[in-house]
Amino acid sequence: MASELAYTNIDDIPKIHARVVSKFKSGATRPLAWRRQQLIQLGKLLQENEERLAEALRIDLGKPRLEVTVADIGPVVFAISVALEKLDEWAAPEKPTDLPSWRSNWDTTVYKSPKGAVLIITPWNYPYIITLGPLVGVIAAGNTAVLKPSEMIPTVATALSELIPKYLDPEAFVVVNGAVEETTRLLELRWDHIFYTGSNRVGRVIAAAAAKHVTPLTLELGGKCPVIIDPNTNIELAAKRILYGKQANAGQICISPDYVLVPKDKQDELIAAFGRVAKTFWPDSPMKSPDLGSIITPGHRDRLTNLLQSTDGKIVLGGGVEGERRMEITIVKDVSVDDILMRDEVYGPIMSLVPVEDIDEAIQIVNDRPSPLVIYVFTEDEAVKQKFLEATSSGTLCLNDTYQHLAVHEVPFGGTGESGYGAYLGKTSFDTFTHTRGFVNVPFANDPQMALRYPPYTQEALNVLSTFGMHIPLPKA
Repeated sequence: MASELAYTNIDDIPKIHARVVSKFKSGATRPLAWRRQQLIQLGKLLQENEERLAEALRIDLGKPRLEVTVADIGPVVFAISVALEKLDEWAAPEKPTDLPSWRSNWDTTVYKSPKGAVLIITPWNYPYIITLGPLVGVIAAGNTAVLKPSEMIPTVATALSELIPKYLDPEAFVVVNGAVEETTRLLELRWDHIFYTGSNRVGRVIAAAAAKHVTPLTLELGGKCPVIIDPNTNIELAAKRILYGKQANAGQICISPDYVLVPKDKQDELIAAFGRVAKTFWPDSPMKSPDLGSIITPGHRDRLTNLLQSTDGKIVLGGGVEGERRMEITIVKDVSVDDILMRDEVYGPIMSLVPVEDIDEAIQIVNDRPSPLVIYVFTEDEAVKQKFLEATSSGTLCLNDTYQHLAVHEVPFGGTGESGYGAYLGKTSFDTFTHTRGFVNVPFANDPQMALRYPPYTQEALNVLSTFGMHIPLPKA
């Protein structure tokens, strides 16, 4: 049974903010030894409490244990291990090379400075990786943070609020629980960075609040992620990998395949392949499977049911519901671009098949919509790959698989346009919460060589100094 979530006293929020700001300003978070110790403690929190954390998410969301461990908790532990291994390298000052001879003896350095107090506001669907993943970057970069998990997962939020002060420095890292009122109060305060994952609608609210204090912001907002099928691809394997990505958390993830642009003469072949794959994934039907998660609330389930009742497409797989929070993975064929299923991000176990004439029409449909967080393309044709790389825009372009690009920590994860801005994962998480501070020391001994820059200006000064800019020869086009 879900926990009753105790909301943070709203009058305490400014005090919490002052506490983490004061901790940062004390300088205690800057030493790499302190950062390492906090990262190790975060890793211990996850490893020593895996059972509790997994059970909390099962209670709140019905999420299978494998998905919790492999896709939610495990990636955070992996991120911690990488940060511990690379911290010296990431945090080291950098000196530019190949400086012009006239300033080659200047001390020119780029220092990696922590930004300060960070606010992390996160959703309910993957609460550990989306909340604690960015926190790894916050800690590694030497910052403090307030975490605001979703009130829709009370058991998880309660676990985080109880465990974090037991493992991490309670003056530096604090969980604030609550809903709109508490979030609004947090956003009224001045932060050094805000990290938000969630809907586009709320993202606009967050951005407006951040703008009042000129606060840097990372927004990860999702959108309708398309799948494109090359007519010459392996349809059977494409169906398996698409359905795998769609069933993750019952489609309740910002990178879930939302709709498939499929050649008209391949639609039935793809549907048949989906049917065969579904029987291998859920031999006794999806409703009887413990491997398919639940819909977050009855209200969300009703919204999804209403979409199916309103579409002009035809349901060819799934469509069944059970109780208030269970719904089968559902495939709808012959969906038009202006159908109700194509208006907004579905965020659930419904996937539309949109027939197209060819790859060019698919690209046109993608480009007529806001840039998605990810575009999935199933093709082994190098020309098709290059066409999507050059002719479309998205946070990520993933070829021949779905969902799995999140395992690639060497590649930044983030959106573009209406799917958000900024990124994280791997070193990018460290960079997101780091200010690259320029440092230049011009030696007094250089003053004789710099004499021409001082007034009164002369023609000689103009002739000599302009050779450093205006008179530089440029290559021919």
